[in-house]
Amino acid sequence: MQTGSVTTPFGRRPMTLALIKGQIESADIKPGKSVDKWRIYRDVCEARAFLGLRDRALSVLNALLSFYPETNLVDGNKLVVFPSNAQLSTRANGIAGTTLRENLAVLVNAGIIHRKDSPNGKRYARKDRAGDLQDAFGFSLAPLLARSEELARLAQQAAADRQHLKVIKEKISLCRRDIRKILTAAMEEGASGDWGKIEAHYVGVVAQISKARTADALSGILDELSMLFEETLNALENQLNSEKSDTNDDVERQHIQNSNTESIHESEPRSEKEQGGKSSQAIRQSNEAIKAFPLGLVLRACPEVTLYGPNGTISSWRELMSAAITVRSMLGVSPSAYQDACDTMGPEMAAAAIACILERGGHISSAGGYLRDLTRRAEKGEFSLGPMLMALVRANGGGEQKTG
Repeated sequence: MQTGSVTTPFGRRPMTLALIKGQIESADIKPGKSVDKWRIYRDVCEARAFLGLRDRALSVLNALLSFYPETNLVDGNKLVVFPSNAQLSTRANGIAGTTLRENLAVLVNAGIIHRKDSPNGKRYARKDRAGDLQDAFGFSLAPLLARSEELARLAQQAAADRQHLKVIKEKISLCRRDIRKILTAAMEEGASGDWGKIEAHYVGVVAQISKARTADALSGILDELSMLFEETLNALENQLNSEKSDTNDDVERQHIQNSNTESIHESEPRSEKEQGGKSSQAIRQSNEAIKAFPLGLVLRACPEVTLYGPNGTISSWRELMSAAITVRSMLGVSPSAYQDACDTMGPEMAAAAIACILERGGHISSAGGYLRDLTRRAEKGEFSLGPMLMALVRANGGGEQKTG
């Protein structure tokens, strides 16, 4: 006998201790155990990454199983198949002999099948005079039966890992989309902020995705994108009323505050007493606490409001505030509730709030009560339109800005 080889009971081929251990364990199968061979095959396919198997090896395994006459692998039955290489090649989609031998070795090394060699190394079966199979030499399928529970667990783990990976990739896609929307809206509207620097950071993180192969690597990218999203949203929220779309916005604010006859609230006069004793200084402080957002972002989040603009479009804050008056009346929001919102949030953001309420109409039972609640929270510095706008942008799938 040559060094490194064993002749009985495993044949004449070189064996490792791991392979010998696997063959001994395969011999210890629970009496009467029976498992559907194709169910085991599906489990092996699911768990191929854990087992180190490639597609060609799975094709060879499929071919080997097709030579086993029964549907179930049963303890006590002859679990050895003995096809020739030519027969195996035909059933394995005609793969070349060299490739066939390589993948048979892969299956053996993975502990999926075992070799049972004859004295001369050939594959054949020995039958008695009655024609019944006495012994066979070829490939034993016993490891599949012995490891069926383990293979099922590995298959479940592989499926869970794939689902986890899918969820991470979906979250990355959503986060990328949201960041890009904010950057596009901010740049188009000329919002103040170092958007070029943020975009460069964004591009750098996205470039890492194609190189990430594991769930851990992708999770790291998701964490970085999530932090960048928060940073981008904060940058947009942190701009105070420093830039306006046009000078008409300032004029409109003065008209509203002075109760001018051209004000969009000319039919809603309010005294300081009616306002609950709210002083003009307190109103100004509340206004300064509300952060402005680009018109384009509001319209992306709330496309429905554009239907109430001139000719079904909105191209300025003036047109949005005019549309908000119509929508306010349609939603049943009282003039006093809307005036309070304008006083607290500023006319632009109050109009944006009305647009948000219109967009979420099916989920709000009382538009007036909802607006008053937002106004109270805004007075305490506990409310910003940013999260609401971002949620609606996501819900609308980033609809195009409807402007004239």
